[in-house]
Amino acid sequence: MPATLDENIAAYEKMKAYLEAEHFGKWALFYDEEFIDSYDEFEDAGYEAIKRFGLGPYHIRQVGVKRVIRLPFVVE
Repeated sequence: MPATLDENIAAYEKMKAYLEAEHFGKWALFYDEEFIDSYDEFEDAGYEAIKRFGLGPYHIRQVGVKRVIRLPFVVE
């Protein structure tokens, strides 16, 4: 079973200093507590996430930006 959203967020936080130094302003994709890659556009990160991991859960976040948006999403 893949990691939860909270676990993916925690993985981002552990790598935050590295990500801000190397990928500032890009969109970071995390899945199963692993950094997958960074992307110039949110849409590119989202497309890759869906293509590779289906409905998730995964975490996409713009590196260095303080605002976090949580989208309510439930699959039944």
